[in-house]
Amino acid sequence: MALRKKLGEILISKNNILWGWERKFYSTEKKSILRSMIEKRIESRAMDYPIRGMIPVAKDVLKSKNLLIHGVSTLLNFFPIVSCKFCSEVYIGEEGHLIQTCCGFKRHGKKLVHEWTVGGLNDLLVPVEAFHLQHMFQNIVKHHERFDLERVPAVVELCWQAGADPYDEALLPRTPSSDGDFSAVDGIKSITNQDLRSVAKTTLNAWETLREGVQKLLLVYPAKVCKYCSEIHIGPSGHLARNCGVFKFQSWRGTHFWKKAEVDDLVPPKIVWRRRPQDPPVLLNEGRDFYGHAPAVIDLCTKAGIVVPTRYNCMMKIQGLARPVQFSE
Repeated sequence: MALRKKLGEILISKNNILWGWERKFYSTEKKSILRSMIEKRIESRAMDYPIRGMIPVAKDVLKSKNLLIHGVSTLLNFFPIVSCKFCSEVYIGEEGHLIQTCCGFKRHGKKLVHEWTVGGLNDLLVPVEAFHLQHMFQNIVKHHERFDLERVPAVVELCWQAGADPYDEALLPRTPSSDGDFSAVDGIKSITNQDLRSVAKTTLNAWETLREGVQKLLLVYPAKVCKYCSEIHIGPSGHLARNCGVFKFQSWRGTHFWKKAEVDDLVPPKIVWRRRPQDPPVLLNEGRDFYGHAPAVIDLCTKAGIVVPTRYNCMMKIQGLARPVQFSE
C-alpha cells in the first residue's frame, strides 16, 4: 500500500508540472499577441472587397430581382392565388386544394384542411431581410444596436456588399418592348396572350438568373443563416441580436446559432402543389402521393403557357398518374 501511494504521489506531481507548463504556453501575453494579429488580418482582408470581377454579377442579380417583382406582379393580375390563414401554404388558383397539410393556429394541430384567403406578392416571393452594414468586416452588431441599423432585403444587402448600387436607375426595368422587357402596372387587363407569355418567359428567366447569380456571390461573399429560424446576416460572422423566435431554445435568451447560408435561404423557392391536366379540378387528399410540386414562380409562369426547363419535370411529375390504378377482377 505504501509503495502504491508513493507511486500515485509521483504521478500527480509530474502531471502538475505538465499542466503548469501548458498553462504557461497559453499565457495571456501570447493571447493578446494572437488577437492583434487576427484583427490586423481581418482589417487587411477587408481591403480586398468588393471584388471587381463580381460587380457585374451583383448588378445582374439586382436587375433580375426587379424584373422578377414586376413580372410576378403583372401575372397576379391574371392568375389568382390563395394562401392559408393559419400556415404558409400557397396554392395558385381560384380555389385551394383539399390536401390536409395544415398545422393549424400556432401549430396546435396536425394534418388539417387549409382555410384559404386571397394571396398576394409576398406569399410567392417571401421577403427575407438582413441588417445593412457599411462594410462587410465592420464590428459585430450588438443586441442594443439592433434598432440603429436599417433592415434591407438580404439579396440587396449581398449585392450592396458586392459593389452594386441598388439605387442605380440602369438596374430598373424598362418600359415594354419587343425583347420582353416590361413594367408592371396594377390593374392591367388589356394584354394579349402573346404578351402574357412574353411576360412569363421574362419572369422565368429573371428567376433563374437571380438564383444563379446569388449562388455565384455566395461562393465569394460570406453569409450566415440561423439554424433554428430564418434570420440572415451578410458577413463572415453573425450578429449578436437576441431575436431568435424558436420557443424551445429560449434558454439561450434568443441567441442565434449561425451556419453557412445557401441560395434557398436568401431566395426561398416556396414549393407548392401543382395541378396537371390529368388531375381532378380540386386536388384531393387521397391523391397527394401522386400530385406534383413546383416552385411557386415556376408554377405561376406555366399558367401563361410557357415550357419550363426539363430539370423541373421530375418534381412536377408531368407524366405521372393522377390516382391509384384499380385493377378489376
